[in-house]
Amino acid sequence: MIRSSLSKRRFGRVLAAAGAVVAASLVLAGCSSSSPSSSSSAAGSSDGAFPVSITTGLGTTTIDSAPKRVVALGWGDAETALELGVQPVGASDWLAFGGDGVGPWLKGAYKKSPKIIKTLEPSYEDILKLKPDLILDVKSSGDKDRYDKLSAIAPTVAIPKGGENYLASTTQQVDMISKALGKEAEGKKLLSDLDDSYAAARTAHPEFKGKTAAIGAYTSEGFGVYASRDSRATFMQNLGFTIPSAIDKAAGKEFSVSLSNENLDLLDADLTVVLPIYVDASKATADPLFQKVPSVEAGHSIVVDDADVSNAFSLGTTAAIEWALKRLPDEFAKKLG
Repeated sequence: MIRSSLSKRRFGRVLAAAGAVVAASLVLAGCSSSSPSSSSSAAGSSDGAFPVSITTGLGTTTIDSAPKRVVALGWGDAETALELGVQPVGASDWLAFGGDGVGPWLKGAYKKSPKIIKTLEPSYEDILKLKPDLILDVKSSGDKDRYDKLSAIAPTVAIPKGGENYLASTTQQVDMISKALGKEAEGKKLLSDLDDSYAAARTAHPEFKGKTAAIGAYTSEGFGVYASRDSRATFMQNLGFTIPSAIDKAAGKEFSVSLSNENLDLLDADLTVVLPIYVDASKATADPLFQKVPSVEAGHSIVVDDADVSNAFSLGTTAAIEWALKRLPDEFAKKLG
């Protein structure tokens, strides 16, 4: 079988667009969900006085008063706002959860359903009708035209510096959004709790330290692998794994790199984890060239076949990560042998 090589940009567009359709049916079990203990429809300040100014990769945004009508458009931005006790009036559903556009870990978090806004090409008319006083577009592409159009509607918190192409980290996302909402204390608590959860997972699995991990994706056009800057790779690094340097070298400034027959061995590591996108997991598992990757051949791989687990792994919000941490580390340990 000969698989055509995809360019890095094309593969990146495939991954970005993945959130705009129903995620492929996903091997790991996971069923329980959680919701925040409290939430508010307004974004009252808990830390200090407005106005606040936030430096982004596209300029400085000043927010004059505590926002009351928030539209959250970036990857996971709405979930972050919800975790901080603020309910967006409009939100983008990147992973096609349906309903309120959030994962099962935040089921029931909304008191009133938000207006769902398209992801890659949002309707600016729909956003304008919502009369927002703040727009969150933190984990986003960093497109200047998009930012200019949003800023003409309301103060917009864009990507952090160096956060183009959905590379805003969980910490950056929480820090910027919590400041914009006047919820900095709550944001610090979310990150502190997450650090504690990672530490507990590392303590439970000291065998992860120093092991390599490759986090891949599989679409109808083939395999790809995520660079260390991506949130999925960061998840693994926070457990003690390292990402092979060859992956970062191949990815360059992108968050992922497409793989052809010639470089499929970039998936080789002490542990290989593959997330199917648009396609059934069995197609990735059955791929004859994938089966020849040394780590796969040795039984040290997982092709995730549970939609909720895959989405939690991918979304990168603190709630999603906490949910994934209750399910994935033990499965990883089994595959390390």
